[in-house]
Amino acid sequence: MDSRTMRRTGRSIAVAAALTGLAACGSGDDTSSADKAGGSKDKGGIKVSPIAALRSVDSSTDEADTARVEVSTVMGSQISTDMKGVMGWSDGLTGDVRATITGGTQAAQMKQLGQTRIDYRYLKNGFYANMGDKFAAQAGGGKHWIEYDYETLEEMSGAAGTALKDQAQKTTPNQSVKMLLASGDVRRVGKEKVRGTETTHYRGTVDIADFTGKNADLDERRLTELKEQFRQAGMSTETIDLWVDGDNLLVKKVEKADMKTGAFSQTAYYSDYGTPLSVEKPPASDTVSFKDLMNKQPAG
Repeated sequence: MDSRTMRRTGRSIAVAAALTGLAACGSGDDTSSADKAGGSKDKGGIKVSPIAALRSVDSSTDEADTARVEVSTVMGSQISTDMKGVMGWSDGLTGDVRATITGGTQAAQMKQLGQTRIDYRYLKNGFYANMGDKFAAQAGGGKHWIEYDYETLEEMSGAAGTALKDQAQKTTPNQSVKMLLASGDVRRVGKEKVRGTETTHYRGTVDIADFTGKNADLDERRLTELKEQFRQAGMSTETIDLWVDGDNLLVKKVEKADMKTGAFSQTAYYSDYGTPLSVEKPPASDTVSFKDLMNKQPAG
């Protein structure tokens, strides 16, 4: 694999990591919503609407600060990954996780780099991806880690980058809860067990661009640009399923949407809320910035 291809691979994997990491924990501020969702549930003999129940989940999960996560993501024909680790959200997104590239066009590219597993470290202002020895030798200038800061993402990705940067700095794992609250389209499916835990299952549909644009406080021009980017990607609405335990904590979520490159789906499991988390920034001597990497790429 030549150095240009490896730089392109680094770019693709980095972007996938940004999407995977943020989707794993989600993001967004509290969003008000009218109690217009139908249905109800019994709790201690009291009828509670799905909206009211999810507000309790939103609050409880938001206060938990950290959790162990297991996330499987498929982004059409581009990439599929399995990710495990610990994520935190008390002050922006943080995390220490390992992702295994399991399929898609990028899996073949990563095999040419001699690895299918990537260690990621998420910090408040960006994230780092360890691309391995072959990348370091041939494209990274001897450095293993790619630094991808959200300022660079905003600069290089337009409105979508602005939205991602804004959300990354306010992340909690209950974005999906907030999205359903914002849409008002949520219903209780029923009681189900998830890995032995009794849970309540909720489902709804969200307009992706509308929610993301409102949460990022974009002006009209940038919101129009964002919607166009989603349109070009073939994404419009997303179906969300949530499973919540008796402590009003999110146990599992499934998100699905259509893309031009195929179906997007993500299944995430959450456990051990409040588990300790300490994330170290990789040494500068072993780190190359994503922007510098792109600037070295040959024209064309």
